[in-house]
Amino acid sequence: MHREKGNSSVHGLLVLFRKELADHLRSTRFLLMTALLTLTSMASLYGALSNIRDQATENSEFIFLSLFTTSGNSLPSICTFLAFLGPLAGIVLGFDCVNRERSLGTLNRLTAQPIYRDTVINGKFMAGFAAIFLMVFSLGILVSAIGLLVIGIAPQTEEVLRILAFLLFTVFYIAFWLGLSILFSVIWRHAATAALAGISIWIFLSFFMSMIAGAVADIAYPTEGIEGLFNLKSNYSLELGLNRISPYYLFGEAASTILNPNIRSIGIVTNSQLSGAIAGYLPFGQSLLLVWPHLVCMVALTMVCFALSYICFMKQEIRA
Repeated sequence: MHREKGNSSVHGLLVLFRKELADHLRSTRFLLMTALLTLTSMASLYGALSNIRDQATENSEFIFLSLFTTSGNSLPSICTFLAFLGPLAGIVLGFDCVNRERSLGTLNRLTAQPIYRDTVINGKFMAGFAAIFLMVFSLGILVSAIGLLVIGIAPQTEEVLRILAFLLFTVFYIAFWLGLSILFSVIWRHAATAALAGISIWIFLSFFMSMIAGAVADIAYPTEGIEGLFNLKSNYSLELGLNRISPYYLFGEAASTILNPNIRSIGIVTNSQLSGAIAGYLPFGQSLLLVWPHLVCMVALTMVCFALSYICFMKQEIRA
């Protein structure tokens, strides 16, 4: 009996997952968001290729990673574009996934089917996560393929691992915003309110958080005058800690560390630590250890947002 219930639950989840994923992949918003990310990435890649060719003539080591980190004359790098536009993709995919069903009157029909109630919220989140995964990795493969054709230098094994790790970081970064937008979709009945809340938090954390962190650090530990010389370390530590509250900063710090083997530390480095250090590239495993807390934090934030949306959805009353 329990096995039959478990099989029916999994079957219902898979059916809803396929239905929601098909809706995402066929929706105009998903196609427009994918086109926006693709066009901006191609523009950034085009602007960076000339710089990459110059680097390839001098030093071809880890040149493939430059596809994602090199900026053009007037355009940011692909990594910067994903950090800025990635949250918008997550918000677009999830801001109306529940309240739209409620406003159209289809949510009560959906829950009336022979499936568990939590299957609805689980299937919607899984479908959104799968759509983000397909979007990010398709874009990464496209950029890598074009770079391989233009540069003509095959990536090393470590470069492939670093690019895969970067794409995985990007997936969880966007998935956090998906979970947050689903939470707002459950809390508010109007899609416009949920979208506005998600966009407001995105703008605040991406643009204003660094300004607030710098201002708070300067107030707590002034850096002016002779006394300020003793406050430099405390000022930087406080500003860094406040900035790391923002997923935008966490992603940027993790992505730059993964894609740049020259980065050997992401915190404060003293002269005593530099003395005796051997110059060279940091292996992939060591770079991953540096940013492992960032990935754990990103996954935890995503799970917290989804757990809150799950609890709120299960406690809400669904009326016909």
